[in-house]
Amino acid sequence: MVEKVWGRQVLPAPFAAPAATRIGEIWFEPPAEVPQVLVKYLFTSEKLSVQVHPSDATAIAGEAGKEECWLVLDAAPDASLAIGFTCDVSPGEIAAAARDGTIESLLAWHPARAGDLFYLPAGTVHAIGPGLALVEVQQTSETTFRLYDYGRPRELHLERALAVACGSPYGAGNKRSIADGQVLVDGPHFRLDRVEGAPDAATLAAYAGALLVLPLEGEVMARDGSARAGAGECLVADGLESLDFSAAGVTLLTRAA
Repeated sequence: MVEKVWGRQVLPAPFAAPAATRIGEIWFEPPAEVPQVLVKYLFTSEKLSVQVHPSDATAIAGEAGKEECWLVLDAAPDASLAIGFTCDVSPGEIAAAARDGTIESLLAWHPARAGDLFYLPAGTVHAIGPGLALVEVQQTSETTFRLYDYGRPRELHLERALAVACGSPYGAGNKRSIADGQVLVDGPHFRLDRVEGAPDAATLAAYAGALLVLPLEGEVMARDGSARAGAGECLVADGLESLDFSAAGVTLLTRAA
């Protein structure tokens, strides 16, 4: 559990925040079997900073590329996510808006509802609004460049942010819903699927190697009884064939591309 100023004192079940803490993130450290993928839960009561991440191509020494996606688990009626801009903007316009605080009005704020999936290519300027519970799946990287932080006393990284930021609207093809199908992301760095109960043959074939299993309902167990994971937990496995889904409900599966 990671404390954040924008986190929550009361978390949705099955989580519970320690007394007098504001938990914003719950991390599952990437295991040796799947070191390229980091999975988190995010819980927001305030806006997160306006930020951007480099790609593998635009990262420099000491940095790591980061593409990510958000699956909305729960959302307040007015919850939204800032992703991309309302129109094409230049680096100079982004810089000026970041300095005078008007960058929020340049960003496109997308309504967020449970079941929405947003894929964010590296270089996408974004901010998460309050009232959200999300699952975030990303490349394993902590490289974040903040452009604006609502006056909070944290370091900004305007020069590097402008060097990697895309000043365009968010691509409509990067948003989908869990109602659109089982495969949520099939990208250059990771895959993410939502299954209910036992995976079908196509999914078994797609996850022949090591993966992470994130039950949202019920539980998933190793067939040999060596491990299990329920809601709010994460399990690493060598392959889907080694797992028992007889007690599973909705489950997320992810692996490196």
